[in-house]
Amino acid sequence: MAGSSGPPQTQDGDETNWTMHSALEMQSRGSQAVDRLGEDSRTSNPLVLTHRDVLVQAAEFVMQKGLSKHMRLFKTAALVTLSPTEFESINELKLAHPGDYEDVRFLEEEELDALRDEPLKRFKHPRELYWTIVLCSVGAIVQGWDQTGPNGANIFFPDALGIPTSKGGNAWLVGLINCAPYLSAALLGCWLSDPLNFHFGRRGTIFVAGLFSLGTVLYSGWVTTWQELLISRLLLGVGMGAKATTVPIFAAENSPASIRGALVMSWQTYVAFGIFLGFSANIILWTTGDIVWRLQLASAFIPAVPLVVGIYFCPESPRWYMKKERYQNAFASLRRLRNTNMQAARDLLYIHAQLRTELELKGDKGYFVRIIELFTLPRNRSATIASLTVMIAQQMCGINIIAFYSSMVFKYAGASDKTALWGSWGFGLVNFLFALPALYVIDIWGRRTLLLFTFPQMAWTLLAAGFCSLVKASLTHVILVAFFVFLFAAFYSTGEGPVPFTFSAEVFPLSHRELGMGLAVASNLFWAAVLSVTFPRMLAVMGSLGAFAFYAGLNVLAFILIFFLMPETKLYTLEELDHVFSVSPTRFARYQLAETIPYYAKYCVHSKGGRTRRNPLYEIAAYHRPLNTSGEEVQNSGGSVGSEQSA
Repeated sequence: MAGSSGPPQTQDGDETNWTMHSALEMQSRGSQAVDRLGEDSRTSNPLVLTHRDVLVQAAEFVMQKGLSKHMRLFKTAALVTLSPTEFESINELKLAHPGDYEDVRFLEEEELDALRDEPLKRFKHPRELYWTIVLCSVGAIVQGWDQTGPNGANIFFPDALGIPTSKGGNAWLVGLINCAPYLSAALLGCWLSDPLNFHFGRRGTIFVAGLFSLGTVLYSGWVTTWQELLISRLLLGVGMGAKATTVPIFAAENSPASIRGALVMSWQTYVAFGIFLGFSANIILWTTGDIVWRLQLASAFIPAVPLVVGIYFCPESPRWYMKKERYQNAFASLRRLRNTNMQAARDLLYIHAQLRTELELKGDKGYFVRIIELFTLPRNRSATIASLTVMIAQQMCGINIIAFYSSMVFKYAGASDKTALWGSWGFGLVNFLFALPALYVIDIWGRRTLLLFTFPQMAWTLLAAGFCSLVKASLTHVILVAFFVFLFAAFYSTGEGPVPFTFSAEVFPLSHRELGMGLAVASNLFWAAVLSVTFPRMLAVMGSLGAFAFYAGLNVLAFILIFFLMPETKLYTLEELDHVFSVSPTRFARYQLAETIPYYAKYCVHSKGGRTRRNPLYEIAAYHRPLNTSGEEVQNSGGSVGSEQSA
């Protein structure tokens, strides 16, 4: 350090510009990279400032937001924000330049330990954060349980309500009742989440959604006509849609970056667990006589109770408070969610800078304008097409013909009512158990690779389950159908189960993330409704072989769509994803046709000669040269990214 007359100087005399890692990447790419990628890249880290700048702005921020009693804390936190890997030098700076850092306090040993532990002890967090995680998991369990109550009730309620499926037209009616929640969720619930979040916050939206899940399923246990059951199912969908779009966002906004990805993935894992619990309830309630279907429908209230009661014990999203200019509340939330006040102040500053940049990007654009921009802005359009592809593929694979109608499928295979319920329970168990390894392999094999491997497996297992209908012996028929259905569920749970929500949550830019995720979830639930309403009639007309063969064919079609329209996102930073989605779907599809297919064809034919390299699709490495703390470029030997990962 060069004297004490001012902040540290570089060899050129410029003030040292310490930035977060993502900002270093953006600096290294230069302004041309921003022009090339579009304005969304600017949100990677807006805190590209000198020490003097950031101390002045921190003071202004504290005074404007009513946090003046924490002035010294926030000034120190601002320096930590600018130098996340060099925070231990802050104490040295204060000693070497006491005049320039008079309002900056020393980092305490507890704070230093907490900052050191962040990359090493990823799951060391306060109890309030884990309570939030638990409640978000309960929200996912409610979502799964809501799906499986009707599965068992399908055996009983059509006859009880005077719409037996033995009459052809009633199959459509039963399908309509089953699809009602997904239809209303797609057309209303998902889109209500934005105004609900605006007025009531994340907790309020989850509370309202929980009330819908609690009240409607209890009402469904008391209905006396199929019309009343249909109404209760439609109202249930409003809560399901709002909950599915809000809970993952609530978990992500309350969590530090080190565990954010795992929490987004855990949504689908706990939905699978809720499905398993719903099947378990169907088994337990089987002996209750004529009211069995009422109890099976109403049993989904059980996880909704702790969700409604416990959600307001969680801290509200700091980001939501800050959007409402309630910064003191936001800081109070972050203090409950982080290990130290220093980490809370640091994250508050950074979220504030992100929100400010996000507001600049959005400008005065309204709700409907931003929806249109999901399709008109090239970078957004690429992400939207890829996200819709993988979400719709989740329904094309046929998983929900089992999740919704497995009891009916096993009944068609010759199983008794009790055996059909046990078969459904086995499906739920396999679906949950094989979702757990996906938490590990998704970041090793990648999203795209997992889907390209598992879709062919799901196609042949469904087709095999259909051909088992040709077996005459009833017991053998049931065992073989169950075996291939369970095998299908195992492949689904490690691939198409967790990937869609994880992929969709990461591909949209910050300015359109909530709307993009809402659109993706709405499309998923809409096609779940289509599947639900058509399958009973399809099964009655085409039989098990025809219905399963149809969905096996859709698996093949989904494989083709994913191969040509879905890029890999594994291990890419948010800035690199801007490069990935700056490639148009047409260009990406042409690359797969011209480069990837010939590449693997040559490899299969000439495997002994070794692989030849493909021309890269993304030239990411050219803009990815990190800087040291003096702002000097660090050379590396990395080549272009994309030749392997884009496959």
